[in-house]
Amino acid sequence: MLYLKIKRTMMGVGFIAVSILLLTAANTVWAGCPASTVADMKGVKAGKYPQQYELAEFEKLAGCKMTFQGNPDIARLNGKIRGNPSSVPSVANRLPSEPLVYAPYDSIGKYGGTLDVLSNATEAGTSDFLSVRHVNLVRYSDDLQTIVPNIAKDWKWNSDFTQLTFYLRKGHRWSDGAPFTAEDVKFWYDHLGLSPLVMEKPKDYLLVAGKRMTVEVVDPQTVVFNLPAPKPGLLAHFATSFAQGFQPKHFLAPFHPELSANADKLAQKAGFENGLAVIKAYFGNSDWTDTPSPLLNSPDKVAKLPADVIPTLESHIYITDTTEGRHLVANPYFHIVDTQGNQLPYISEQDEVYINDNEVRILKLVNAEADYKEQSLQLASAPLLLENQEKGDYTIHLRPEITLSTFAFNVTSADLEKRKVFGDLRFRQAMSVAINRAEINEVAYFGQGTPKQYIGFSPTPSFVDKKWESHMAQFDPGMANRLLDEIGMKDTDGDGSRELPNGNKIVLNLQFSTQGIAGQVVELVAQNWSDVGIKTTVKEVTPDEFRSAQSSNALDVTIWRKSQPMAIMLGNNELWVPPFSDYFGIRTGMLWAEYVDSNGSKGVKPPAYVMQMIDDINAFQSAPAGSAESNKLGARLVKNMVGNLLFIGITQAPAPIYHRNALKNFTEFKTHSYEYYRTYPYRGTQWYLDE
Repeated sequence: MLYLKIKRTMMGVGFIAVSILLLTAANTVWAGCPASTVADMKGVKAGKYPQQYELAEFEKLAGCKMTFQGNPDIARLNGKIRGNPSSVPSVANRLPSEPLVYAPYDSIGKYGGTLDVLSNATEAGTSDFLSVRHVNLVRYSDDLQTIVPNIAKDWKWNSDFTQLTFYLRKGHRWSDGAPFTAEDVKFWYDHLGLSPLVMEKPKDYLLVAGKRMTVEVVDPQTVVFNLPAPKPGLLAHFATSFAQGFQPKHFLAPFHPELSANADKLAQKAGFENGLAVIKAYFGNSDWTDTPSPLLNSPDKVAKLPADVIPTLESHIYITDTTEGRHLVANPYFHIVDTQGNQLPYISEQDEVYINDNEVRILKLVNAEADYKEQSLQLASAPLLLENQEKGDYTIHLRPEITLSTFAFNVTSADLEKRKVFGDLRFRQAMSVAINRAEINEVAYFGQGTPKQYIGFSPTPSFVDKKWESHMAQFDPGMANRLLDEIGMKDTDGDGSRELPNGNKIVLNLQFSTQGIAGQVVELVAQNWSDVGIKTTVKEVTPDEFRSAQSSNALDVTIWRKSQPMAIMLGNNELWVPPFSDYFGIRTGMLWAEYVDSNGSKGVKPPAYVMQMIDDINAFQSAPAGSAESNKLGARLVKNMVGNLLFIGITQAPAPIYHRNALKNFTEFKTHSYEYYRTYPYRGTQWYLDE
């Protein structure tokens, strides 16, 4: 049935604007798809997953046939991507035949502009920015409960969680226009993640209880992970990790000696020693997806390579990379559209500037010189930022942290006398109860935090006895002094500071980075320890300096934020296996890790409770979540970790998230967290600039 909907407006003389709607008995059929947003869905019902649809699903629910539009400036942007074809296909031919459809939070955006952000240094504080453009096979929706499709169109588990099948999008392309297929997933797993030529040691998420998976290509859009044992948390890993489950085979395989007989010859033409050197220039020798590109590592050779940077599936791609910062442009082949068929991202370019000085970063935010910032912002900076909100035309959200500030003693210190003391549980107990957490909460966290012991899980699962949250977290300097006396740490020369049991002087060198913890917290803990006779010094260093010293087993105490939600624990065992984190987190027991990694041929054998945790986390990941077996294992993990105080928790507190008010479709985050990968659940690709 056909109706006319007539709207009259007066502009000097009468004018009639006529819009035509085709109405059926069931629903409205739009000539173009409705501008559905999370704020106003225009009558379109929710689909299988929140805030997003597959194309056919949206067209059916909206009663429309979608047409596609792209950034009018895309040809110019594409021209900046060396290695890309000079001509850009039409948007319909750039998109997959099955694009993902986002309902923007508040409004359909507008194209253009540059997102300005601040990071700390080349590989420090950059995950904040990476998370804006990040993609993986799946992601968490912004409820932080629901896993939803992204690169994968869908997935399926078998009944016992030993086989995970991903279904990819037909017609999906890399940023250089080459097809993206299941072969790119298998190439990543077999020839990068599992290849000792590229990665010296496989990451824990690539294994199941220490054993490799197999990756099977069924067809170009279907790839199957076959697991040697159940691991239901593998899906959550892909939803939260910066480590992407794919890499461009067409681009890297010609340089890979396992796949190409001409790899070295091709690399040498570009001035590299061999093919592996090219792969490491592009891909790095880790799973960190923000590794410096050939533009930074080999500027004299990069022109001889096929492109400046590795092709991507992310929303933006690097075109410059220097020690001062990086610049990116929109990926012409990005796979997501809004509800009216506009290809995302809306924002044409991104600019990242490195500022390692925290005070300078805060001043730049106060002056509204960045559009968004989360990483490295601590609660201590909130008063100044809040005070200048109106003047700077920006908004500050204080959001809860998943992690809490944490200290760990180097239980495998190269100094054998320190190792004896740090490895004595009584010493760690003394250092924990010497800390005045209530005072730290009031002074450093303005009373907004919760003093708490580190238990590994955050939030606390029901199977954890609440007593562990306060275990040895009381302020009891008398107990601290008695324990220190008991282990033979006395002040024998009367200078007010205790010596080691053998009489040697001891000074705890507390190095910290503002990215990991507020300096005021470290100063207050240092004073508490000095009050019980343990002399300390405090020094702020860059994140890179801290991580390098930590990796070298050179620190007395490691200091950073730490904890993870159970969803991540089910796919990643690193918090329970020496050194109890990856390169970017707080670690201890580096020589224990060496022993475990070498099957006992090197390093220092860990205590029995540590070996128990290794066995328990592997069993925990295979047990059905919520089962009696899973709960028993989880409770024992916490008992062993907290009872032995490998990590000493201080306070869990909120932290600021900053955005300029000109940045639209920005929603309030549920947490201030790296653990859910910062902005990734909040769909930074549908942000736009209104100015």
